[in-house]
Amino acid sequence: MRKVIVNSTPLIALCHVNRLDVLKELYGEVTIPQAVYDEISVKENSVCKKTVDEALEWIHVQKIQNIMAKAMFKSQLHDGEVEVMILAKEQDADIVIIDDQNAKKYAKYLGLPVTGTLGILIRAKQEGYIAELKPILDVMVQNGIYIKTGLIEHCLELVGEE
Repeated sequence: MRKVIVNSTPLIALCHVNRLDVLKELYGEVTIPQAVYDEISVKENSVCKKTVDEALEWIHVQKIQNIMAKAMFKSQLHDGEVEVMILAKEQDADIVIIDDQNAKKYAKYLGLPVTGTLGILIRAKQEGYIAELKPILDVMVQNGIYIKTGLIEHCLELVGEE
């Protein structure tokens, strides 16, 4: 089984389009650091917290071991992003799922294989777990998730929904 570490933004985006199940379909199980769980739990009645709590049989919340490593990261990253990278290094993860471009740069610098929410959705479409990508992207945008128009067009082109 692949070791997959997920940040809060992909969880929130997938929860808001009711497709958190895509992570289970693609990977079987995923891990989120404690800081990510804390971020999605700020609002007790949030859709994402409720959805993640219902999926804790395949979403594992784990604390990082190297707490001192958090101090090594610049203040440009959120706690969740930092813990995703630390946990990924500690567990020799196969992939990290992060949307923030700055965090992706750090992850790549650390030698971590990285993808984002759109990469997950493209793969899910290619593997037949979702029928159409466009309606999902439309709902994401309607829910306030910013995706550049050109990027949406590129994603749709990749899955043959031009």
